[in-house]
Amino acid sequence: MNQVEGLRPVDHICKEEKSRMAKKAKKYIEAAKQVESDKLYNPEEAVALVQKIDFAKFDSTVEVAYRLNVDPKQADQQIRGAVVLPNGTGKTQRVIVFAEGDQAKAAQEAGADEVGSDDLVQKIQDGWLDFDVAVATPPMMAKVGRLGRVLGPKGLMPNPKTGTVTMDTAKAVNDVKAGQVAYRVDKAGIVHAPIGKVSFTQDKLVENFKAMNDVIVKARPASAKGQYIKSLTVTSTFGPGVHVNAAEF
Repeated sequence: MNQVEGLRPVDHICKEEKSRMAKKAKKYIEAAKQVESDKLYNPEEAVALVQKIDFAKFDSTVEVAYRLNVDPKQADQQIRGAVVLPNGTGKTQRVIVFAEGDQAKAAQEAGADEVGSDDLVQKIQDGWLDFDVAVATPPMMAKVGRLGRVLGPKGLMPNPKTGTVTMDTAKAVNDVKAGQVAYRVDKAGIVHAPIGKVSFTQDKLVENFKAMNDVIVKARPASAKGQYIKSLTVTSTFGPGVHVNAAEF
């Protein structure tokens, strides 16, 4: 088959990318050597190590991953919620609010990035998605429901379990702006959540980590049997995972 004019063969196109990946892999391997794979670190040790071995050229996000002994197919074991981290996430969240009347005014005064009703629904239907969190009052959900196919797959649909379907729009906006993190167990029984940035002090990351751990522990379903937290890992964006002893919180 003849090559399309003006395009280079794939191997030449990918040469620079392959070089970058090789460098990144080498840095990852060097970082991984500093982690004892068979050790369960306490939270403070784990956070300090993640910060030490991070090799990204930007301010990496520090994330935790809980592998839980739950069955997400069971309605009462679909763990989902939100928590306001005491030291925020290090990221400014863009919040939109579907509301009318006093609730719309309260959302605007609280600093919502966009507030609207039918106009906001239409804007999103036309393809606009420049936001991180959507909040709605209960009466607005009939209209917002039309956006389910757009917002649902992206995890942007307002939900009462995460505090984003509420009549107190000001509180919802303030919580998100203050560093609220939504969490949800996936099909494999894992909860992923950010707890801050590598640039945070160790104390602030540990405090956020403990706040997240508290809500995960409290969310344990009554029907869950045996060891609830099967494993817990903390990592930075590109860095290797560090296993944490959840019992040491």
